[in-house]
Amino acid sequence: MNSRYSPADLEQRWQTTWRSEGFDITPEPREGKGFYALSMFPYPSGTLHMGHVRNYVITDVIARMQRMRGRAVLHPMGWDAFGLPAENAAIERNVDPGDWTDRNIDQMRSQLDRLGLSIDWDREQATCHGDYYRWTQWLFLELFDGGLAYRKNATVNWDPVDQTVLANEQVDADGRSWRSGALVEQRQLNQWFLRITQYAEALLGDLDQLSGWPERVRTMQANWIGRSEGALIRFQLSSGSGTIITAFTTRPDTLAGASYVVLAPDHPMVENLTTEDRQESIQAFQAEVARLSAQERTSDDGPKRGVFTGATALNPINGKLLPIWIADYVLADYGTGAVMGVPAHDQRDRRFAQSYGLPVQQVIDAEGAAASIAEGEAWTESGVLIHSGEFDGLNSIEAKERITRRGEQQGWAEAKVTYRLRDWLISRQRYWGCPIPIIHCPSCGSVPVPRDELPVELPRGIDLSGKGGSPLDQQEDWVNVPCPTCGEPAKRETDTMDTFMCSSWYFLRFADPHNTELPFSREAVNRWLPVQQYVGGIEHAILHLLYARFFTKALRDRGLIDVAEPFDRLLTQGMVQGTTYRNPSTGKYVAPADVGDPESPADPTSGEPLEVLFEKMSKSKYNGVDPSAVIDRYGADTARMFILFKAPPEKDLEWDDADVEGQFRFLQRIWRLVESASTRIESLKPEERPEPLPESDTTVRRATHLAIEAVSEDLEDEIQLNTAIAELMKLTNAITSVGVAELSTSVLKEALSTLLRLLAPFAPHLAEELWHQLGGTTSVHRVGWPELDPSALIQDSVDLVIQIKGKVRGTIQVPADADKAQLEALALASDVAAKWLEGQTPRRVIVVPGKLVNFVP
Repeated sequence: MNSRYSPADLEQRWQTTWRSEGFDITPEPREGKGFYALSMFPYPSGTLHMGHVRNYVITDVIARMQRMRGRAVLHPMGWDAFGLPAENAAIERNVDPGDWTDRNIDQMRSQLDRLGLSIDWDREQATCHGDYYRWTQWLFLELFDGGLAYRKNATVNWDPVDQTVLANEQVDADGRSWRSGALVEQRQLNQWFLRITQYAEALLGDLDQLSGWPERVRTMQANWIGRSEGALIRFQLSSGSGTIITAFTTRPDTLAGASYVVLAPDHPMVENLTTEDRQESIQAFQAEVARLSAQERTSDDGPKRGVFTGATALNPINGKLLPIWIADYVLADYGTGAVMGVPAHDQRDRRFAQSYGLPVQQVIDAEGAAASIAEGEAWTESGVLIHSGEFDGLNSIEAKERITRRGEQQGWAEAKVTYRLRDWLISRQRYWGCPIPIIHCPSCGSVPVPRDELPVELPRGIDLSGKGGSPLDQQEDWVNVPCPTCGEPAKRETDTMDTFMCSSWYFLRFADPHNTELPFSREAVNRWLPVQQYVGGIEHAILHLLYARFFTKALRDRGLIDVAEPFDRLLTQGMVQGTTYRNPSTGKYVAPADVGDPESPADPTSGEPLEVLFEKMSKSKYNGVDPSAVIDRYGADTARMFILFKAPPEKDLEWDDADVEGQFRFLQRIWRLVESASTRIESLKPEERPEPLPESDTTVRRATHLAIEAVSEDLEDEIQLNTAIAELMKLTNAITSVGVAELSTSVLKEALSTLLRLLAPFAPHLAEELWHQLGGTTSVHRVGWPELDPSALIQDSVDLVIQIKGKVRGTIQVPADADKAQLEALALASDVAAKWLEGQTPRRVIVVPGKLVNFVP
């Protein structure tokens, strides 16, 4: 055996062997379900970063361990390949986005291969390839046939830089595009939507079933869905026209405190109820608000502005006249687009009322309420009703029910549940996306493309300017087609789909990737779904994960699948952060090579001291670490071990070259340990153990089975890869501390066999190499996970901690089966007690069997 661990040669050799022998091809499950391990598939940027490495290595460890457990494992990979980045890159480079994307996929696939990932590449999918998006279009038509896909004219979020529509979820809290960073504008366009709101209650209620998801993610989804219980209140115009404005409120108990009604500026009733003398000011305000994003309009910090329409309505609970306004903080597509203004009990209403001198009427009383309202703050808590006529004296909870019931009896109220969730806008006015398979006919309306004509392929080789709406509009040969129903001239839909459409079902395709008749078969999905372990970033908690859940439920209801939830267990891994240098006065980042002395870094231009931070790795911050450079220097196994050991998987990880070196040294220790044992071991065939075992054998055998127990738990229950590696270190230390020469051959074989099998998911190349060096005749990845022998954990004696007044003063060895009285006597007779008690008799003795004795003098 060579005396030096040289990872480059052995890693490439074993990767070639595994590939040629089809190690990672997915077998059919022998009984019941297989184990489906999946990482969120990446956008093919062309360059692998450390965040990718962490994501895919975590999943790979889980997949490898489950294979060794005897499970049939599905561990696929694909590419989320449509979207604006590829189109923008193609515009900048004057290349076809498809060609650019395919080159990036090839490059990233080769980078992933270097990590030794046990991916079944035979199931690879790319969302931009026709054999995939044919089925995205097919599924769109399924939703269309089921009434879940529809087109309407709507106010949309428009990105003026990328020239496309954004979903609400793609606009940040500052009203900027999640992609370009541009301030989002509001426009009216015909758009395609998916009726996700039809599943709001199911999406919310079924969160309770997802016990394998982080509580944080479930809470984020629940908040986004935003269930609200309340009532619809009908306000009749005072003009006697019979026109009614319907507003939703969660606080019908405050109805008597309403002092105005406010509509969204683009509410369809505004034009008809505005008086002639108010028309000009209303129209000017509407135009101004149309330039604002929904986030800007509803921000708690922004001013609340509006215009009086000239009309009034009647408060149904007391008959008072209420002026009707339009205001920027009311959205047409949220609730009914109308709000009853109760300034005393809603802070936004209070700010609006203060701006325009509207009355403030307190109707909820509680300790501190009147003082708060007098100081200009709304009282939003519960209390007892006042100034509410017959409802005075009721508490808020009872009043909500009583007022709503009275309104239902009199025809001006209706109990209602609403949701913050809006229907999913999927239209995009760009080229590089999945075409929507609809043809618009002047006579027949929106007509689905016949399914046997799918996919509707993107025209290739077209000129992309990146400006002015969809490039597909300009492709007359592609756009102009006969109507499939009547044969008359018609036009294709030129919007493409939001890329989240493609990623909302890809996990289903992996279960049946070569099916040419359907996107997947029910049988294949039942074999593999739900995904047992899904791994990805917390940033996808709302967008991708919510959409995937909706898609799964909708396809179940269409009779295509039987599962109701796509992902059984979810692990959201933390970010990888790098050392970052920033000038605090300018906010500019400085590359490490330019900072001079790292101990006292300075701006190379101004000489100012720099802040040293750990921030998420990115090109703009000059703090990235190239995975290829790490693999070149230390090997893939070291890169894997570091990325797994440095921090718990769900926490952020701070990159440190010294810690990478530490993992490399640990693997070298294992290499040397096996090398020292190889002279005594010709094969790993188990041998009969001598009885009774000497103390050295007993110690190492116990350490061996403690490692089996701990590592198994860390990979099965709460995934804790860092502590699993720590257990491997403990086992290595236990073997080396006793010494190879001091162990019987049977215990040495068992210990090293266990160490290498436990190591195999983490450092697969090294484990394979050393397994064969010790005489292994088949792959370490196929020999099975080591089994725990509980009898090996039994100890004749244990360490007992002795405390004096709660402070640890020493330890003694005691029989493992000693009872409380024996432990107290042994502890009291010890040298530790004699030294620290100094002849005093303890007033109290606290005994925790097997753990400690605490004396209180």
